[in-house]
Amino acid sequence: MLNLGLHLLLVYKSDSHPTWYEWLDYLEKTDSIVTVVQRRWMGKPHETDSYHYVNQVPWRDGDDALMVNWCELITSHDDGKILYHNTFVTSHKLNNFNVIAAVKAGRRRWQIENDNNNTLKTHGYHFEHNFGPGQQYLASWLATLIILALLFHTWLELRNQTFQILRHQLSSRPRLFNDLRALTT
Repeated sequence: MLNLGLHLLLVYKSDSHPTWYEWLDYLEKTDSIVTVVQRRWMGKPHETDSYHYVNQVPWRDGDDALMVNWCELITSHDDGKILYHNTFVTSHKLNNFNVIAAVKAGRRRWQIENDNNNTLKTHGYHFEHNFGPGQQYLASWLATLIILALLFHTWLELRNQTFQILRHQLSSRPRLFNDLRALTT
């Protein structure tokens, strides 16, 4: 992927990568982690965004491990209460000027993924109910069909005038799907 000029930017969970956090603990003790602090006025209280980052940390144990860059954002009130905390890994080299943009992009990527999953679960696709594992690959096959249906409906919303009129007249996708089901029955 990286040899094709493509980069990665992923949310990174601490509990799923304990070896990684051993590295970060070591780097923190040696003062190798860089911190950028930004204070924002939010009306009555202030919020403080603390960005921490380090470059060139091995993704996993081993001599052939991919070297990635790590950053985290901790947003807190003046009283010390933590409002938001998340960590990211990226292949982009981080510095004091682009770490904020990298975190913003990581949060936006997570939001897009979360919104898609929410649409698949709550807007008529019933994605969480995948009808069991089947004999061999049934669940994967049904999940693929559901995702293709979402892709096709999104394309219709963008390109098909009749579908756009139907979506405008009917309040939600589940309503549209139920009406189409009633008509075809």
